[in-house]
Amino acid sequence: MSRRAERLTVELATMESVNPAAVKYLNRLSDWFFVASRVANGGGADDVLWVPGANR
Repeated sequence: MSRRAERLTVELATMESVNPAAVKYLNRLSDWFFVASRVANGGGADDVLWVPGANR
């Protein structure tokens, strides 16, 4: 949900003035949630790693 808010805020910033600190905060928040979810998922041990170009 925070990643979506970040994307929407960046899109809004192309149309009108947005506090850059808000964009930075949303980016850090979404990064934190990503890392926290990896930790909650056994430290990321069972994660499927993304390999660029592997699905082409």
